[in-house]
Formats: sequence, structure tokens, C-alpha cells
Amino acid sequence: MPHATGSLVPRDTATSPGSQWNASLEERAAGRARAYAPNLTPQFSVLRPHCAAKLRLTVWRPEGPRKFLDSEGNPFVVTEDEAERLLNIISHSYADDTLVTYASGLLVYHVFCDSRGVPEAQRAPASPDLIAIFVATIAGSYSGSTITNYLAGIRAWHIIHGVKWQMDKNSLDAIVKGATKHAPETSKRKQRQPYTVEFISTLREGLDLAIPLDAAVYACLTTTFYGSARLGEFTVPSLNGFNPRKHITLANVAWDKEDRQGFKVTQFFVPQTKTSANGETVYWATQEGVTDPDAAIKNHIRVNSPAQTDHLFAYKHTDRGGKVSSRPLTKTAFLTRVRKAAMDRGLEPLQGHGIRIGGTLEYLLRGLSFETVKAKGRWAGDSFLRYLRKHALIMAPYMQAQLQQEFIAYTMPPAR
Repeated sequence: MPHATGSLVPRDTATSPGSQWNASLEERAAGRARAYAPNLTPQFSVLRPHCAAKLRLTVWRPEGPRKFLDSEGNPFVVTEDEAERLLNIISHSYADDTLVTYASGLLVYHVFCDSRGVPEAQRAPASPDLIAIFVATIAGSYSGSTITNYLAGIRAWHIIHGVKWQMDKNSLDAIVKGATKHAPETSKRKQRQPYTVEFISTLREGLDLAIPLDAAVYACLTTTFYGSARLGEFTVPSLNGFNPRKHITLANVAWDKEDRQGFKVTQFFVPQTKTSANGETVYWATQEGVTDPDAAIKNHIRVNSPAQTDHLFAYKHTDRGGKVSSRPLTKTAFLTRVRKAAMDRGLEPLQGHGIRIGGTLEYLLRGLSFETVKAKGRWAGDSFLRYLRKHALIMAPYMQAQLQQEFIAYTMPPAR
């Protein structure tokens, strides 16, 4: 078997139609799946049928079935339907995008095990030594963040199937740290630059807000920026990928909500996010100048007239035959249009993730506290601190004498 040390991320990340809670694993595995990459093709096994990537963590099975035990360690009877229901419930605790990312790691792991002839019984539970050798083998071919995601995928596979994950965090952190130092230069991403109010203002000059796509793109841009939101929360993955149970619609907007002091905010409920299967609320207030998200979204609604059940940033599309239809705004369409508008105005195109970073930066520069901005942007602690350390503009105000104490208190770990 070819060795699992290719420098490319596996090209097998197709998604498949959604499944019902009570769908059988065979029905779920029947989803559309892409061919494996030549250097990442696992040996045939009835435990690992070819399936869509987002189903892999559920459909691929360890050799031994889940053991159901009481508090005394004694087995008790569980029906096959109950066991499958539990498997579905646990797998749905992960967002679809996360399952796709983790599936790549699980594939690389099993191709590695195939290449070494590792027996099925030794693959789960995976011993700390096996995981260590796996990381050492792929180090130098993948970035540290990719290896971290791959290990998270293997761990999630253990959790989903009720197999104990034996690797302790300290050992895992040490191995990943070492592997990161061996990451190839080609795997290291350029630092993500933040969007700014000035950048968006200039970008606006390259858009015609009377054009349906431009109106939708600019409304989405200003909403995600001032909402400190992930771009993927306000766009859809594909034209056929819109699902009102997962993606935001016009009906999910609560306009001009007032607090006790009469201050108004507009709230957006995203039914499902990367970190919450039950949805999260994003919000912004009216701003001054051309980047005002309130004016932008009202212009979009006036130009595109999305229905209450349409994607929030659906826009009118006219095909070559002159037929007009409503299209949900895909992430690809958004980034493509923003890139062209930036280049037309002589700007260097920025990555989509820079929108959320930029919104965070803007609020910090306005003097909002770290805790307030962290809560508004729904940042996890570690990732929030990482961006604080990377962007000097965020740090600068807090280096002034009167604000140093707040900065130190927030970024320094407590004494032990």
C-alpha cells in the first residue's frame, strides 16, 4: 500500500444529502462519495465502506461493538435500533464541516495502519504509542494545524463508537509541538490580515449596489463584519446546499430590538453554527458612514426581495435565456466577487476569515473590553488570544500605561 505521507489534503470531502435521525447506516452510506486520492486509498474492509466524507466517522466501525455497561461494570441489553440511535445522536453533536475535516484524519490514519499491517483490534482503542508513531510518520508532510485536526478526528471516532481514547493531553501536545516544527514551508499559511472599515469603504466603490449580486455581497460583508461572525454562518456551501433548518433566512432576523435605555440592535439567529447545533445569535447596531450594515441590508432586501423562507442573502440571478431565479449566496460567489472588487480598486484581496478578525479588531480599537468583544464574537479562549498576539494594532492600545493592567490580567495565566 502507498504510504500515508502525501503533502496534499485528501480530495474526498464531498458532502451528501442530509439523513433522518432514524436512517440506517446503510442508507446514510449510500450518499454521494468521491473517489479516494491515489496515495490515500485504504485497503478494502467491510468495517470501512466507501461513503461520503461527512459520514465516515459514523459509518466506519471499530472491530469490536460498543459495550453497554452499568455502574458496576456489568453488561446490559441494548437493541440494535437503540445502539444505532445513540450513534446518530452522538455524531450529530459535530457540525457537518467538522465531520468532513475529521474524516480526512481518519482516512490518513487507516491508510497508515494498512501500510504497517496494524490489526483491526489495535486500531481502536489506539494505544498512545501507535498514535505517537502515526504522528512521527506524517510529520514533515502536513502542517501542525492539519495534524491537530487529524488527531481530533481519530479521537472523535473513538468517542462516537464508545471506545476509550487513551492518549493523555500532555503527551499529545508534546508530539504535535515537535511535528509542527517539521512542517513543510508550503504548508504554512500567510498571516490572515483583518478587514478594516477603510478597506470595506474602498471595496464598496468597486460594487454597484443596484446589481442584485453586489447588493447581497455588500450586505453580507457588513453584517458579518459588524456582527463579528464567521462568513460560513451567513453564506451557503453550494447552490443546492441551502437548508432553512441550518442556514439563516429572512425570518430569522429581529429588527430594531431595544434595551431599557432605548439603544437598538438588530439580531440574527443562525439555526446551526460551527460550535452550536442549536444555533446562535449574532447582532449589530447601526453605524455611521458607507459601511452601515443597516443601510446595506435594507438595500439588499429592496433590490432582491427575498422571501421570508429564502436564504437571508438570496439574490436575483438572470440566466442566459433571460429567466430570473433566486439564488442563495454561496461562500464561493461571495469571495469571488469581493476579490474582484478589491482588485478593481487596487486592493490586495483578503481571506474570508479576516472579516471576523477585522470586526473584532474594530471593536477593540473603539475601547470595548476584551471580555465584551470575546463574548460578542463568540470566540473560544485560545483562538481569541492567538489573534490578539498576532495583530499589533490590537495590542497597541493596551500597551499604554493606563490599560496595561487589564491586558496583563486577561492574557496572563493565573498563578498556581
